[in-house]
Amino acid sequence: MAIKFIDLFAGIGGFHQAFHNIANASDYPTECVFASEIDKFARQTYEHNFKKVSPALFENDMFAPDVTSADLTKIPEHDILCAGFPCQPFSQAGYKRGFQDEKDNRGNMFFSVLNFLEAHKPRAFFLENVRHLIKHDEGRTFATIERMLTAHGYSFAYRVVKASEFGLPQHRPRVFMVGFRRDVVKNWKDFQFPEPQELTQFMSDIFGEPCNKTIGYTLRVGGKASGLMDRRNWDTYLVNGVQRRITSREGRKMNGFPEHFTFPVSEAQAMKQLGNSVAVPAVEATAREIIKVLNSNE
Repeated sequence: MAIKFIDLFAGIGGFHQAFHNIANASDYPTECVFASEIDKFARQTYEHNFKKVSPALFENDMFAPDVTSADLTKIPEHDILCAGFPCQPFSQAGYKRGFQDEKDNRGNMFFSVLNFLEAHKPRAFFLENVRHLIKHDEGRTFATIERMLTAHGYSFAYRVVKASEFGLPQHRPRVFMVGFRRDVVKNWKDFQFPEPQELTQFMSDIFGEPCNKTIGYTLRVGGKASGLMDRRNWDTYLVNGVQRRITSREGRKMNGFPEHFTFPVSEAQAMKQLGNSVAVPAVEATAREIIKVLNSNE
């Protein structure tokens, strides 16, 4: 039986790619049965790369443009809810308004996750957000999230994970949150976050030439080029003695997407999408541990 998952706030499909990698590399078959993404350009990239991988998702009209208007009664049953709910309201570089952020209701998107959990009661959830979420509003926001999830009958574990701890030369610290339904997953206490791995790929490998940085800057959503000497530099490197601004080609590698993953959008949109995405190997390693618990419970 395949492990079925849904992909909320899917972006370009970092979670989808991670679960697909697991299915290809092991005897753990996985299937994405529902996804949602509101940004039209990210939707283009998602469909472009996953239409052949998960054809039923698109043929059955299970790729929704808006998670808040999705008909919960029509969404297939699933084992794991995955969601990288909007991070801007909690980001150090963003508005930091949290649940009070009224722009596009982004601060309230966590409550959409709760609606899905309440309606379908999947066996597990896997959430991702910026590291600053833990400290937002002096820790009250994170405490509220934990309290609401546990009130719905789930366990709650979290860890700050860096992309550089799972094979990618990029810092990209993110908080991963994992929970299991305590009433049906009796071995939920067996879950352990995966241990960090030794980094064997560096920015010189990303560029294919000597680079002045061993580990790259965290990819951002976008903005103006910062320049090598700018203290806020995030996109410029000294490569083989020449200044180079990173492109989506390098950004794709830094987030762990495969070579065949392509962008049917402008370069500016591609860079924005990579800045919003996840570190695929880090998600994959954690998802493996979730699946182990679910399978051993059965």
